[in-house]
Amino acid sequence: MGVVVSVATSVPSFRTFGSLELPGPRSAQEKPARPAHAMPAPQCASCHAARAALRRPRSGQALCGACFCTAFEAEVLHTVLAGRLLPPGAVVAVGASGGKDSTVLAHVLRALAPRLGVSLQLVAVDEGIGGYRDAALAAVRRQAARWELPLTVVAYADLFGGWTMDAVARSTAGSGRSRACCTFCGVLRRRALEEGARLVGATHIVTGHNADDMAETVLMNFLRGDAGRLARGGGLGSRGEGGALPRCRPLQLASQKEVVLYAHFRRLDYFSEECVYAPEAFRGHARELLKLLEAARPSAALDLVHSAERLALAPSARPPAPGACSRCGALASRALCQACALLDGLARGRPRLAIGKGRRGLDEAAPPPRDAGPAARAEQGGE
Repeated sequence: MGVVVSVATSVPSFRTFGSLELPGPRSAQEKPARPAHAMPAPQCASCHAARAALRRPRSGQALCGACFCTAFEAEVLHTVLAGRLLPPGAVVAVGASGGKDSTVLAHVLRALAPRLGVSLQLVAVDEGIGGYRDAALAAVRRQAARWELPLTVVAYADLFGGWTMDAVARSTAGSGRSRACCTFCGVLRRRALEEGARLVGATHIVTGHNADDMAETVLMNFLRGDAGRLARGGGLGSRGEGGALPRCRPLQLASQKEVVLYAHFRRLDYFSEECVYAPEAFRGHARELLKLLEAARPSAALDLVHSAERLALAPSARPPAPGACSRCGALASRALCQACALLDGLARGRPRLAIGKGRRGLDEAAPPPRDAGPAARAEQGGE
């Protein structure tokens, strides 16, 4: 069995009691430091038998580990049923990365599958990142074996003409650790997951994005002034326009702290290392900003998520209806979808032309007028 990893939670509104500690990743030999004055734990507000192990950030309710996990699973079930995300009989492709979010998602959906009437398929993507992805895929394979779930792995190299993320990094300017890497990877991963889901006959795709992830995305889009992406960012997923499979995010209303707690109490085995290309990504700045906001307002992440759901654009700012990519047929707001444009730039030896302003040289159609706004540029670079 792999190492059970837990992550520190430092937001002031979050509290654990007594002997429960959730430190960051450490060696198996290292002993956690015990606080000098441990807070006495009250009784669990649900079962009234066990001592509480945590106080939930949103409700302030003190719960033991078992009752917290039961409540967490019930909330995910409510999210799926209330949003009508997964109809009975659905074949669900679970995007499995080996990290905490996809691990918790797969574990919870496996428990809920009989009640939902769905079947699960794990689909993992091998981006070709040396020294990182192999270990993460090993965690996914352990999960698949332990939970007796079918696993399919699709690789960038097979899908995208031999390109891996390491090869992309070598082709981009600078040190190979630039923000461009996350732009490429995000677009190609989405396409790869779609291809893997179709390969296993899935009717729906689920991903492990939690409330913090979505709040970061909202902040990024606000900072970019990207009304098009903001308009598409609400709700719990997409219905599957243009022939794409429907996607949803059952953990979207769960905070990262509670995802980590669920993994801790269920003793889930997951991979916790950060991708080697992540430190310089723009998302990191949004993540730091969100931490500051949560320190002042604990509900900041969910508030941002709900704000995106309620966002209404003026008719003049609404994005145009998407069409089809002239090369692969995928959903696109320009002549080429973003995946084809990025791959085209790589093939020409000019990868930066596929990102941001320089991308217009790759499209086979004329660029939209300057007054079309961010909505008409929705397929341009993003992470």
